[in-house]
This record gives sequence, C-alpha cells and structure tokens, in this order.
Amino acid sequence: MAMQRIIIIMLILNTLLAVGGIGFTFTLFQSVQQLSAGSSQQAAGSPGKGQAEEEQEPAEYLFHPVDKVVVSLAGEDREHYLVFDLVLQANVETDKKKLEQIDPMVRNSAVAHFTSMKFQELRGQAIPQLQAALEAAVLHDFTARNLLVPFEHVLISKMIVQ
Repeated sequence: MAMQRIIIIMLILNTLLAVGGIGFTFTLFQSVQQLSAGSSQQAAGSPGKGQAEEEQEPAEYLFHPVDKVVVSLAGEDREHYLVFDLVLQANVETDKKKLEQIDPMVRNSAVAHFTSMKFQELRGQAIPQLQAALEAAVLHDFTARNLLVPFEHVLISKMIVQ
C-alpha cells in the first residue's frame, strides 16, 4: 500500500512540474514576442504605446507598360544611346484606356528629361535617383499642360546605356 501512495505522489509531482514548466515557457515566449515587436516598431518609426496602432492592408495596383523608349545621349568623344522601358503604377480602379491615351505624353516627357542629360551624368546616378527625377519631370509636364494624372508612380523596369 505504501508503494502505491509513493507512485501516485510522484505522478502528481511530475504532472505539476510539467504544467508549471509549460506555463513558464508560455509567459516567457509572450514577453519575448512583445519585446521584439516593440523594438521593430521603434526601428520602423511606428507610433509608441498610447497611440492607436492601425494596420494598413496592402493596396492593389494596375501596371501599364511603356516599352522601348530610345534616347540619344551626348558623350565626350561620341554619341551614346539609352534604351529603357517604363511602367506606370496606377490605382486598380483606373481605366486602362486612360493609361493607353497618355502613353505618348509619358514618352515625350521621358525623352525630354533624358535628352538634357550627358552620358557621364546618367551613368553616375543610381536607378532610384533616376526614377525619382523622371517621375518628378513627368508629373511636372502633366501639371504644366493642365492634364489629369491617372497614375501614381513612374517606374523604370529596364534600362540599357551604351
């Protein structure tokens, strides 16, 4: 009889230790998750505690290609060529026909922008800089001509400079 009591007591103690270990591990895991989430929000510049945190759903976009634009660039000893493809990023509700209609205007703005650059100047810039400058130039041309801008961004999808 005494041996059965000892076995039952050992079984109860082992069960309590296992449940306690699981509980401790769970609370420790939650605190580590909260700390890592807080540090990633601070690194990203997200609002701290006390401010409402809102999650934004990813937006859907429509992409319209503007293919094979060729520009001649002045060089020091010879003429160079720039060939690039653009993509217009628009809201998903944007009418595709509007994007097709503005294709010549976007081409004209891009050619005018890049023609004013020299080969060495173009080669010295990174794609994000070129893309930002091109987007600003295209948007400026649209506003100067009092035209509606049916897209949000101008992206450079391909570029060859020779």
